[in-house]
Amino acid sequence: MRAYAIPSAGTPPALREIAEPTPQAGEIGVAIAACGLNFADLLMIKGEYQEMPAPPFTLGMEVAGRVTSRGPDTDGPPVGARVAVFGGHGGLAEQGCFPAERAVLLPDAMSFTDAAAFQVAYGTSHVALDHKARLQPGETLLVLGAAGGVGLTAVEIGKLMGARVIACARGPDKLDVVRRAGADHLIDARSEDIRDVCKGLGGVDVVYDPVGGDQFKAAFRACRPEARILTIGFASGDVPQVPANHLLVKNLSVMGLYWGGYLKFHPEVVTDSLRTLFDWYAEGRIRPHVSHVLPLEQAEEALDLLRSRTSTGKVVVTTAQD
Repeated sequence: MRAYAIPSAGTPPALREIAEPTPQAGEIGVAIAACGLNFADLLMIKGEYQEMPAPPFTLGMEVAGRVTSRGPDTDGPPVGARVAVFGGHGGLAEQGCFPAERAVLLPDAMSFTDAAAFQVAYGTSHVALDHKARLQPGETLLVLGAAGGVGLTAVEIGKLMGARVIACARGPDKLDVVRRAGADHLIDARSEDIRDVCKGLGGVDVVYDPVGGDQFKAAFRACRPEARILTIGFASGDVPQVPANHLLVKNLSVMGLYWGGYLKFHPEVVTDSLRTLFDWYAEGRIRPHVSHVLPLEQAEEALDLLRSRTSTGKVVVTTAQD
């Protein structure tokens, strides 16, 4: 089968022919129709992700497709079922084997493209805002990187939870996407001062930050007393240092959020969250924004869209399967 794989440490990924995998106990085999890309895929290519699989491995963290088989003594969705799975890797391929316990049955109306773009982005934002920050109706939420894969879902979910949403993105095109997602106030990161704008709006109660760097520092200074800052990632490449004395003076909380980690030590947080999110999808309250859909042959071009920050929302790679 074809897979966009890294054969050995230090070797760049490429589309290769590899053996089709066979599901082991606890796994299901999936004919992959679509794979959602994430910033973590870029970190894996550089060997910098916090959970690196041993090479050889195939990139692609979240997939959607049809179950083709089950491993020995394995319960799970039946053969033929339409599922989405967060596998952590293995998604940029025509076939894959993934933990059966992570498979989620898809609503009939949900396309494979939507399903592949759904779990990581919406799951991260919902767990962050609901479980971690306990965002309340009427609070002010600042979303950095608001036009990106997770940022855009934070805007949507923040509005659904009753917050006033300030969204920060780069340039008018991205800001238009954020506005259509429901943001109440917009900040152009290219030309406006995040701290000054937020202070002019009365300050913020919750910061959702997948960017880090200077934007984190500006948002930090715009926080009201008892604000909560959610550290989601560092797309800027700059991991900021937190002045602990300022945390003390303003009674601030800084919270790290790694969505995939909950699958190991508190999986019900993820499963309960996904149940809520799939209900919201079925009710038409949320819809993934997918700016680009490319075939598996163009996996490198798809990843370049993330590197160059050209995309908005999610980028999805598809195979020729239904």
